Amino acid sequence: MKLLHVDASPKGERSNSRALARHFIACLREQNVELEIDYLDLVQHPPKPVDESFTVATYTPSAQRTEAMEQTLASSTALCRRVLDADALLFAMPMHNFSYPSVFKAFIDNIIRAELTYVVDSGGQYIGQLGKQKTLFITTRGTDMREGMPLAHMDALTPSLNAAFGFIGVREPSFVNAQPVQFAAAEEREKALERARIELLEVARKWAAETL
Repeated sequence: MKLLHVDASPKGERSNSRALARHFIACLREQNVELEIDYLDLVQHPPKPVDESFTVATYTPSAQRTEAMEQTLASSTALCRRVLDADALLFAMPMHNFSYPSVFKAFIDNIIRAELTYVVDSGGQYIGQLGKQKTLFITTRGTDMREGMPLAHMDALTPSLNAAFGFIGVREPSFVNAQPVQFAAAEEREKALERARIELLEVARKWAAETL
């Protein structure tokens, strides 16, 4: 299995989302899944933000682009290829102000590309090209946003990820959300992380059963 592993936490070795992603990979290996890992740290290698030249180039049909336009899109095109070439996608991130970190928003802006990650058919329908990739989102949240909790309605992260990746073809992604990991007592934080580790093992077993 070729796994694209993307980290988006600015906390480095203190990051819970990074640690949980490593745990998931260890779980896959324990299930005898052979992995080829393509790793991307968005904090160390942030995607270029969208600017005017990018916007003009990306909405110009590929057959009409100039060499300068193709150069403007080169890093974005390379990211799209990495996503499309993967068999599985692992995205790990903290929740920042109810949504994803800014570097992950830039990543999304770079990989939603016409003629690459989605196409428009003759009937004007948008068809995502990531239908074959298994996808897992690992997120960490400072407070508890599980269903029934007072702040559950403020989770803008989950629906946004579903919308963006659903548009480019990802269907039924898995979510493992560790919460609360900041604004709670130490015992509650550890319980949240342990719940996440148990869920990650379940996802790893599911992926292994579908792969082996």
